Amino acid sequence: MMSYRTFFGLAKEPFAADLELDAIMTTAELLGVQERLEYAVRLGAIALVTGEVGAGKSTALRWSCGQLHPSRFKILWITASAGSILEIYRQLLAELDINTASSSRAVLTRLIRAQIKNLVTTKKQQPVMIIDEASLLRLDVFAELHTITQFEADSKPWLPIILAGQNNLADNLLYRTAVPLASRIVARSHLPAVDLPGMRDYIIHHLTIAGLANSPFDEQAVTAIHQGSGGLFRKANHLARGALIAAAAEKSQAVSAEHVRLADSELF
Repeated sequence: MMSYRTFFGLAKEPFAADLELDAIMTTAELLGVQERLEYAVRLGAIALVTGEVGAGKSTALRWSCGQLHPSRFKILWITASAGSILEIYRQLLAELDINTASSSRAVLTRLIRAQIKNLVTTKKQQPVMIIDEASLLRLDVFAELHTITQFEADSKPWLPIILAGQNNLADNLLYRTAVPLASRIVARSHLPAVDLPGMRDYIIHHLTIAGLANSPFDEQAVTAIHQGSGGLFRKANHLARGALIAAAAEKSQAVSAEHVRLADSELF
């Protein structure tokens, strides 16, 4: 059976998440994240990036971090969970290339501080800590996270942090235990659901980088993808790819709203 990629003449898998940085579509929202990230990094402060699941937060951060010169900046990428601060510390130590069997918070904190100081003062590299899925963090973790941003009596802003998560992240930072950390936030970005013209541009962009010059999606199909995804990129990817597969199965060179509905029936 002919694959849908062969049927439509696609050079590679369309609507993929693992795009090269130069293949990511540049939008005003993406540039806004980059601008605020670089501002927070310059000040050694904290920036906040929020958005619904699938809005493109991780992609925006990956692209923004990719604009920082690797010889001058060291990205420390942490994926948050509902665990204790020790899980954050262990991930951070791994990113800093430090191995230890200790479970002592004091020991781990000391190791982190020493390596951050070494990066800044000896290697002349600026660490940038990204905490993705930060809306999963427990409230007590916010309180403890604040302590590792303090160096030399809080006079050296050596560890900027970018917190990224769902919309409830901003609400969690309003709790009293999170106030010391929240007080360091200097910039906030919110990635909204994209509108219909933005979704049309997004679909065309992904088809182009997959090697297809002309879009097979009719206007009703684009509208169906926009409505079915709620304007969120991750689900739009699944719907658009699934609709291509459904159209190819019917040997139809035009992708319709019905093909999008068939794709949607396979998704949660």
